[in-house]
Amino acid sequence: MNGFEFFVPTKILFQEYAVRNRLVEQIRAFKVSAIIVITDKGVVGAGLLKEAVAALDQAGITYAVFDEVEPNPSTDTCMKALQAAKEIGAGATVAVGGGSAMDVAKAVGILMTNGGDLESYEGPNKFENQMLPMIGIPTTAGTGSELTPFVVITVRARHYKMTIFSIKSLPQVALLDPTLLSTVPPHIAAACGMDALTHAVESFINLQASPVTDAYACEAMRLIGKNLRAYVANRGNMTAAGAMLVASSLAGISFGVARLGNVHAMAHPLGGFFDLP
Repeated sequence: MNGFEFFVPTKILFQEYAVRNRLVEQIRAFKVSAIIVITDKGVVGAGLLKEAVAALDQAGITYAVFDEVEPNPSTDTCMKALQAAKEIGAGATVAVGGGSAMDVAKAVGILMTNGGDLESYEGPNKFENQMLPMIGIPTTAGTGSELTPFVVITVRARHYKMTIFSIKSLPQVALLDPTLLSTVPPHIAAACGMDALTHAVESFINLQASPVTDAYACEAMRLIGKNLRAYVANRGNMTAAGAMLVASSLAGISFGVARLGNVHAMAHPLGGFFDLP
């Protein structure tokens, strides 16, 4: 057996209505005076931000909402979100959405504590300071970004998707609330589920896989195989939705350490050139 390392510091909190009942306590644990909530207009339009905003308002937490995240988010969007974070003096980020919102939140967190130019941090371990504390709240069961150390940002001028990688860009908390998955359109639910399955398969067959990452990948594949069809058929099925949400996170843990493969190697240039998901 080859040597390996494994490290996942993110706190995973899985619970129905976790946003309503647990978000505030997680923010207060950071002991910050203000936060920025990073999301997209689709999440806002689906009403998925209402419970978070209500909880923040009731607790008297100072916050700003940045909802301009687009699919395959760009460096320009990151800089706009950074400005919004600076204006409120954010000491932490809360990302509500899919991988795009998570990536922008990570980018903002990195720039807030390290300064500099985002493109200069492309590659592994290019920045020194831990990013701002972050809570990742996924609204899809696909990317697993709430448990990965990767930040994928599109540089529009170069038609290029760059990846920033560091354990210092791992969120502090992954808040997994299956009730947030009920409004996902069926074709999106299916595509996201296949994304999670691809993460699990690619990390399982990767040369950097280990018995620990294999354990996460295999459980992710088992849960997806058992629950994806039921979830796509009825996104309000909390048993299936919860299983898919956990599977996505498990696959994220696995590929965050073991990495991915040819499917994602092909997907990155397609996303950079043609803005495809």
